[in-house]
Amino acid sequence: MRTQKPELYFGTKTMRIAPLGEASSLPDLSGVRILQNDLKFCLDEEDEIYEGYGRCKNAYPYRQYNNYTRTLEEGEVKTAVLENSYLKAVFLPEYGGRLWELWDKETGENILYTNDVLRFSNLAVRNAWFSGGVEWNIGVIGHTPLTTDPMYTAELTDDNGNPVLRMYEYERIRKVVYQMDFWMEEEQKNLYCRMRIVNAGSDVIPMYWWSNMAVPEYENGHIIVPAQEAFTYKENAVIKTEIPIVDGVDVTDYNKIPKSTDYFFHIPQEEPKYIANVNEQGYGLLQVSTKRLQSRKLFSWGHESGSCHWQEFLTDQAGNYVEIQAGLAKTQYGCLPMAPHTAWEWMEQYGPVKVEKEILEKPHTERAAYLTERLVKEHVPDRLEEKRIAAKAMAKREAKVVMKGSGYGALRSSVKGTEHLKFEIHEAGLFRWKNFLETGILGKQNVLDRPDEFCVDKENYTLLEKAVADKEKDNWYAWYLLGIGYYTAEKIQEAQKAFEKSWMLEENPWAAHGCAVSRLLLDRKEEASVWMERGIDMYGDDISYLKEGFKILSFCGAEEALCRKYEAMSPDKKKNGRLKLFYIQALHALGKNEEAYRLLEEDGGLLVDDIREGEDSLGKLWRELHVFVNGKEGEVPYIYNFRAS
Repeated sequence: MRTQKPELYFGTKTMRIAPLGEASSLPDLSGVRILQNDLKFCLDEEDEIYEGYGRCKNAYPYRQYNNYTRTLEEGEVKTAVLENSYLKAVFLPEYGGRLWELWDKETGENILYTNDVLRFSNLAVRNAWFSGGVEWNIGVIGHTPLTTDPMYTAELTDDNGNPVLRMYEYERIRKVVYQMDFWMEEEQKNLYCRMRIVNAGSDVIPMYWWSNMAVPEYENGHIIVPAQEAFTYKENAVIKTEIPIVDGVDVTDYNKIPKSTDYFFHIPQEEPKYIANVNEQGYGLLQVSTKRLQSRKLFSWGHESGSCHWQEFLTDQAGNYVEIQAGLAKTQYGCLPMAPHTAWEWMEQYGPVKVEKEILEKPHTERAAYLTERLVKEHVPDRLEEKRIAAKAMAKREAKVVMKGSGYGALRSSVKGTEHLKFEIHEAGLFRWKNFLETGILGKQNVLDRPDEFCVDKENYTLLEKAVADKEKDNWYAWYLLGIGYYTAEKIQEAQKAFEKSWMLEENPWAAHGCAVSRLLLDRKEEASVWMERGIDMYGDDISYLKEGFKILSFCGAEEALCRKYEAMSPDKKKNGRLKLFYIQALHALGKNEEAYRLLEEDGGLLVDDIREGEDSLGKLWRELHVFVNGKEGEVPYIYNFRAS
């Protein structure tokens, strides 16, 4: 093979893409049910998985992405490509920096699972998520808030003259800067990734990182990982179990796993940190890291009806996949405490692997022992750590920015350790906030204009307290934002008063929503529903506002109000699957079961674009209505079955 020096280039890729839509007009105050927040733990003291540490009630200050549809259209996606003689890596800088494809040029195989479409579904912290490639999850439990957002993308060269692709951003919940440097070397069959997270603040913060690799679900495929134990969920609790045999199933043979499940593999401290996914010939992907990423995980959708439906729902023709992951903590049930004025750095390595067939025929323990011995003999873990240390100077070198991310990092007060990363404000709302920080003057918005950037939180709301006591005392918008600040600080009574003051100064749908949410938390549901109706009356042309409004009316048990609002909507809005589902549920609660069943079944069955992972609302609704209408139970139709676990 002719030697090809590593190169980095930027371009576009033609794909079928579903529209992501505009982010929600509302702040994420009411949140969604997060599965990890409901767990019980049956573990030993020494397991130290920081259970529940760092949980978040919502995604604030991020807005939800809940305006997407499933309609696919051909479009262009920006790409960054690293390539040498052996590998070609394709990244999507506009979508969280996702490593989308990793081609082994010697075999012509893509060793990642790459979706044939960009189609969004409700699986992430901010709702919208898409399957495929390697996703870099930071900050909070779950799929990263930045998974569909553009990253700062830059280029530089390392000390050996290799081109380096750099992507970085500011994560707003934990208030940290993170940086990812990727490169290849001339005679190496690996993609190298140097990761860096900087907590420049003065507080200990919960930190989370999982590199989430979608890989093909090979027929007769296996994973290889140097572990004999795993953390998993069983009988309503998190437990620790021996592997590979769990309930009579070899979980390293993922085709045999019946239900959707996670296995977090407990790799002994002295063992190298890696995981591999190989086909029945022993060929596939190997991911290795330095010891900072201490854990590995397998996620399988399982192989029941609901599991198969989810796999189909996420793609078009790309087929099934499993996820193998690498993380900071032992599990995803909690975060790790990150000290102030600290940087965490590590290396990851991605590339093809080939394991002899006679090794594959051995038990899991022997397969893992073989691959471990091979990696140690080839000094892979040691060399990876050496590369991390050798690249320290490069990691703090300034790079040429090719694509821009968000401007939030430009407002951060602490920059020590990240001065080499350039952030630029380009959002109008951030200029407004920057001016407020400098002058104390916020300025008004039109009451029917969607609020701009949400920058107020439990740490800086006192700035708005001072403002409304002086220059901004008659500004409805300042009082509204102060209400949000109080809300994030869990000062619900104060939040309620601030929202009311905003409404009193100028009636606006944003304060109405704030009043509804605060009263809901105070268990004053009748008042909450009245406020939410007022908001819908003012801003009922906006789908994201309607979705939030209907959710709150449903929480309040205000089915009659919900039905009134739905029936007054335009025909096109009535077609929205989520709004229609709320309406059908309300009809069912009011005893109008025949009508509810008819609406559920019309046009071949209700399709909800943003059905939530773990949500069984469609199946539950069908089961209940079917009994009412037909007098007997029945098997949930495939179109409504999303029960994967």
